[in-house]
Amino acid sequence: MMSPYQFLQLFGHSADGVMSSLKPLLMDDVPAIQQTAALALGRLANYNHDLAEAVVKGNILPQLLCSLSDQNRSYKKTAAFVLRAVGKHSPQLAQELVRCGALEMLVICLEDFDPGVREAACWTLGCIAQHNSELSQAVVDAGTIPLLVLCIQEPGIALKRIAASTLSEISKHSTSLAQAVVDAGALTHLAQMIVHPDAKLKCQVLSALCQIGKHSLDLALLVAEERIFPFVFTFLKDSDNHVKKNGATLIKEIAKHSPELSHLIVSAGGVAAMIDYIGSCRGSIRLPGIMMLGVVAAHSENLAMAVIVSKGVPSLCACLLEESEDHIKAATVWALGQVGKHTPEHARAVATANVLPKLLKMHMDYSCSTDLQMKARKALKDILKKCTDLSALQPLLHDAPPSILKYIIEQFSKVLPHDRKARRLFVTSGALKKVQEIKAESGSPLQEYINAVNNCFPEDIVRYYSPGYPETVLERVENYQPASET
Repeated sequence: MMSPYQFLQLFGHSADGVMSSLKPLLMDDVPAIQQTAALALGRLANYNHDLAEAVVKGNILPQLLCSLSDQNRSYKKTAAFVLRAVGKHSPQLAQELVRCGALEMLVICLEDFDPGVREAACWTLGCIAQHNSELSQAVVDAGTIPLLVLCIQEPGIALKRIAASTLSEISKHSTSLAQAVVDAGALTHLAQMIVHPDAKLKCQVLSALCQIGKHSLDLALLVAEERIFPFVFTFLKDSDNHVKKNGATLIKEIAKHSPELSHLIVSAGGVAAMIDYIGSCRGSIRLPGIMMLGVVAAHSENLAMAVIVSKGVPSLCACLLEESEDHIKAATVWALGQVGKHTPEHARAVATANVLPKLLKMHMDYSCSTDLQMKARKALKDILKKCTDLSALQPLLHDAPPSILKYIIEQFSKVLPHDRKARRLFVTSGALKKVQEIKAESGSPLQEYINAVNNCFPEDIVRYYSPGYPETVLERVENYQPASET
């Protein structure tokens, strides 16, 4: 298919020249010519940023808007398409639409009797609002939210979808913008539509609820009070991946705000549903589910134990093995750190799943992203500080760098003085010998922990497992003079 640039070059025209040729046609007395000219402008502007910028520089937008209120519905839809094609590319181009008075025209179109005109206006408003909070605030200040709320109540599915999407774009930027959507009464209508059978509408509604609830505890409570739980868990098994992902994201955004909201979700079966979810999918669609388990576990010991009891740790471990993207692995190791950081029991549940060697490997692997390395180190430290399962710690002695070794040896120094059986196993497994081989700076925390471990054993045993001891013994044998030689 020929691109707009290739088309222009074929006829030897520049973009500016074509814009100048089309501009007079927008004021033609024949409506069909006006509409065709506007459609051509929209298709050019839709192609890329440079052509959209040429439309703005050609001073075409004021002319497009000046007589819009008197035009037929087809022209209104085409004009909205041109504005959308220009405004979608960048905040600067969207700001030009605001400056030339496009919002006032779009508000008029939102009140039009034709659903197609209202749909086109909603879509364009969403393209303007998506860029930043300032543009979204301009959309709100134009008085659009009450009209958008009316649009989501219309019978037409397409209009409902676009209106819900635009409310989502407005809500995503700040607490005040989300609150403005709530104050207009949108929340109840959005919550009621999650039962709609249309997958695309459900996807947009879940996104809007998520963008409202993510900003603050108060807004999250308002979303939760619409009784979306546990019904929203059914979307985690939806056949549409976008619905599944948006449902998981909504649950995660609500759970993050407080232990009480997380407990509400856990009590309704949310953790078990989310574990099934991350086990049934692959790739980035898993990400909100992984993070939801992490934010729930982060709140308290009891909530972290709920993740453990529901077999969340093996599911997270499976994600580490099955995923290749570093950002997904980084989220997974973060979640495992949140589960294991609370008590020795929590740490044991993570350590016995053979997670610690994997975390150490990712921390030391320079082919991994910096974010993954840092998150692996943080998770490893948090788990090690609580782990008292020495059998899980001992394999790390052979590969861990000094920055990690100090946490491992510290745990040995806490457990060994009070556990006779552990001391025996510590010697027979070769761990005591390995500790003697560690080279630490004098006076460093690592050296202090090594000294504390050595104090748990008789001096001759420590000396026996110290490097060079066999040579010392042999030297003593060589230098020994029997009584018969004297």
